Amino acid sequence: MRRLLSAEAVRTRCHDIMAAAERDELTHFQWHPGKVADIAAYVAATTRQRFPNLTIPPHSRWRHFEVLGYHLAPAHPSDTAESRAEIARRAIDLVIPSVLLDAGAGPHWQYRDPRHGTLSRSEGLAAASLALFTGGELSADPDDPLRTDAERLSGCEEHTLARVFQAGADNPLVGLRERAALLRRLGSLLQDHPAIFGTPARLGHLFDYIAAHASDGCVRVPDILSLLLTILGPLWPNPLAQSGIALGDCGRHPASRDGYVPFHKLTQWLVYSLIEPLAVGGLRVTDEDHLTGLAEYRNGGLLLDMGALTVRDRRLLEYPQPAGSEPVIEWRALTVAALDTLRVAVGQRLAAGQRPALTMAQLMEGGTWAAGRAVAARARGDGRPPLNILSDGTVF
Repeated sequence: MRRLLSAEAVRTRCHDIMAAAERDELTHFQWHPGKVADIAAYVAATTRQRFPNLTIPPHSRWRHFEVLGYHLAPAHPSDTAESRAEIARRAIDLVIPSVLLDAGAGPHWQYRDPRHGTLSRSEGLAAASLALFTGGELSADPDDPLRTDAERLSGCEEHTLARVFQAGADNPLVGLRERAALLRRLGSLLQDHPAIFGTPARLGHLFDYIAAHASDGCVRVPDILSLLLTILGPLWPNPLAQSGIALGDCGRHPASRDGYVPFHKLTQWLVYSLIEPLAVGGLRVTDEDHLTGLAEYRNGGLLLDMGALTVRDRRLLEYPQPAGSEPVIEWRALTVAALDTLRVAVGQRLAAGQRPALTMAQLMEGGTWAAGRAVAARARGDGRPPLNILSDGTVF
């Protein structure tokens, strides 16, 4: 079942679901392709408003950090290879825990940042995870606080996370216990892979492993994703496994060619967020378009709120749905497939033959994520997604 541990598997299975939608054979959703032009026009307008010169950065965790004033330190020509490598290691030390903690926070949690005020959802989680890192909570070395070590991850307690994330009875964070357990499992995984993370194990040593296996300083995105899916598969609380291989963020749906629909949302989000640190470290990253769009509620909510998807039974929108349920798997799969269509349609509106093709990372950053948030705020004042997902704070 290793064939399911790739972005290619995500794309093909999600397009299986879309093909069934185009035949009007799905149980829970109907697809209305005539709405694509309206959505593409709205996303293109959103992108032009946010990036008037159409210099669109890639969608990654670093965009959240930049809003908070924390930028990935650029490399300079005078930097040594080792200093560039250490910049990359520290960036990886920060971004991996931050991405893994970036599942839905719930509608009520807020983070009060001393410089940027009250933040919620993904921005709040970015600020809180940044505070976790810069406060030395992930380092086993008091003289070197800006690093992430297996020793500290393995000992992560719920009360520590609650303190840093300002979570409590009056400020509930969805899945707090599960997030702490996720970090502990991450620490154990690092210790299980000394060839990758070193001894003692440090997250940032992932850079050294990738660099050592690069070909003439070049590393392919499919290889990065394959490595991370293999290592991180046991992190996710999903019972689906085949031949002892954990399938991670993967569900079941009868319209898929083999019954399985992988998404690997957080792992792909992580790869998108590793590209810039690896480049600062001196590596050339290629084949970024191997990755798919991300199957999450802002991208998927855009399709529902603007009518490209409609539910067959309105009760689906009235009651919370388990993340692994067939309706949610269907919604997420249609989201991934529709993003491929929107990438072409939005790119045509922005390009007029005058700029390079829009990447998937630019589509989302420009883009579908911001547009999904805006239409959600208009449709429901608190900005919650149109479909309510029961989340445990991991994966979705």
